[in-house]
Amino acid sequence: MHIVAIAWLYVTVLMAMTESNVVAGILTLLFYGILPLALLLWLFGGAGRRRRAARKAARTTPAAAGDEPEPPQ
Repeated sequence: MHIVAIAWLYVTVLMAMTESNVVAGILTLLFYGILPLALLLWLFGGAGRRRRAARKAARTTPAAAGDEPEPPQ
């Protein structure tokens, strides 16, 4: 996935460099490159964020780790 992101940024940087003025180049880079790529990486990174959150919750919650004390008899 990261190789696709790097390739897309390479293409959009080259597109931005061929624009007629600096403002058009910055807008091209922003609207064709950075914003769509950030959205794509955020959408496809959801599973990893959920896994990290589950691991963090399992580490911080004693009941999830099996360290729950036995009830008194």
